[in-house]
Amino acid sequence: MIDQSRLCLLALHFIPGIGDYLLRQLVSYCGSAERVFNIPKGKLLKVPGVGEVTANAILAHNTFDLAEKEIKKAEKLSTQLIFYLDKEYPTRLKQIPDAPTLLYCKGSIDFENPKSVAIVGTRKATAYGRECVEQLISELIPHQALIISGLAYGIDIQAHKQAVKQGLQTIAVMGSGIDVIYPASHKDTANQMQHNGGLVTENRFGAKPDAHNFPMRNRIIAGLCDALVVVEAAERGGALITAEIANSYNKDVFAFPGNVGETHSEGCNALIKNNKAYLITSAKDLEYLMNWEVAKKPIKKKEAFSLEGFEPEEQTILKLLLEKSPSTIDELSWKSNTAVSQLASLLLTLEFNGVVQSLPGKQYKLKY
Repeated sequence: MIDQSRLCLLALHFIPGIGDYLLRQLVSYCGSAERVFNIPKGKLLKVPGVGEVTANAILAHNTFDLAEKEIKKAEKLSTQLIFYLDKEYPTRLKQIPDAPTLLYCKGSIDFENPKSVAIVGTRKATAYGRECVEQLISELIPHQALIISGLAYGIDIQAHKQAVKQGLQTIAVMGSGIDVIYPASHKDTANQMQHNGGLVTENRFGAKPDAHNFPMRNRIIAGLCDALVVVEAAERGGALITAEIANSYNKDVFAFPGNVGETHSEGCNALIKNNKAYLITSAKDLEYLMNWEVAKKPIKKKEAFSLEGFEPEEQTILKLLLEKSPSTIDELSWKSNTAVSQLASLLLTLEFNGVVQSLPGKQYKLKY
């Protein structure tokens, strides 16, 4: 029997004109997806972003058959539908403002891997670019990092193949339906990945790899990673779009430098030149800036540490650092439900008082 609440969420998802932001607004305003379809039209029209056309489309209930077929197809194709309200929804994506409300997932994916690296670049990779990817992934083996890319030609597929070869978990974020492998020549790799990783998309079954899907796909790649590494990129292209998005999400962006004057190096060199990416020559650069060497050693909690004398907001942050130290400012913001700007002020005060120490990679730890 199909879960009614999930059916309603999917039915909302299929209504034309309802995007991720408006869907969240509707569910939040009405209390649940089911109530969205039963609320009077007058109240629907009071939801910001809902007009006559959208309200009529909701109340027509025309997308339920489509939603039911989609759920049955997911079961048939062993695909998991993860809604933004599900506990399985990736923690990292919850922290970005334009996160998708629905993910189609296939394989054995651990979204909560402690270390996540996205590797992107040109579709016309050179031998130098492929060597950079191979070296980087081999050096990430001790960290057992999750490798994320887009299954495209060039750098993307090289990253996936090397991750499979080295036994690292790898995820492909697709710009098509999960049943439409693009390019088709990468189908074998996509199948291999599902044993230790898998495929992810926000597009419905059968969706073609249309051009407008790929910039949207890139925000998911940026949202799922802790660090984004650009390996060879032209002056314009998807890799640079992903880097821009990652920067807007306060992710750490890295780029391998290339020869001056080479077309496939222009994008990476520009990122470094404009301080939009750290220069990287090996995983050691990434380890240092992400503080991964420090994170290898578990930090023991000291019984002597007391929260007395701290303000309630400060106590909330310190309790989170007692549970996990170091933690990124984005993690602390999400877990404490505190705006990043307010949290930065609190952390600065605690740092001045000698209680908290800031680390590379936008991370913080208790100093005691």
